[in-house]
Amino acid sequence: MNWVVFAILALLALTAVTVARLRQLWAAVMFTGIYSFLSASWMMILDAPDVAFTEAAVGAGISTVLMLSTLALTGEQEQPTKRSPIVPLLVVLVTGGALIYGTLDMPHYGDPNAVVHLHPDPSFVERSLEDMHGLPNVVTALLASYRGYDTLGETTVVLTAGIAVLLILRRDEMERPAIASRAKRRRRKANA
Repeated sequence: MNWVVFAILALLALTAVTVARLRQLWAAVMFTGIYSFLSASWMMILDAPDVAFTEAAVGAGISTVLMLSTLALTGEQEQPTKRSPIVPLLVVLVTGGALIYGTLDMPHYGDPNAVVHLHPDPSFVERSLEDMHGLPNVVTALLASYRGYDTLGETTVVLTAGIAVLLILRRDEMERPAIASRAKRRRRKANA
């Protein structure tokens, strides 16, 4: 089973590098969807089906649709950059180093003495049937009721991001005719 986890992690790393190197934006969007599906697969192997389902729905579903609709309103090719990639590389390396440092004191995967296994509140399981009025799935009960505000907040963030993207693209679309008419006037003045 460990070889499957390592294989998926290797594919995740390879997909991330591929997305960063692609200049065709449509292909980059498709690879981000593949990345989300690989992430969801990895989470399923780690026995987190609720997180895997959310990743598949939001990461591969909604995000891919939003990015494809953005591509429909913009160009399909990334403009070449004239800036040096050193500063973004340093930011990524520092952030990655901080994340790796943060995992050094985590308990090993499956450790029965981990805090999360020693001190879960048993009332979640004991009272979920009663609190949820007969809903038999404990995970659904936790997400729908005990973590309802958290789930609502996540949904609000995705919706707000989508609206912001559409508003930005619409503003650019509305400015294009004005820019084109100004350019025509300048050409007329230069020709006269």
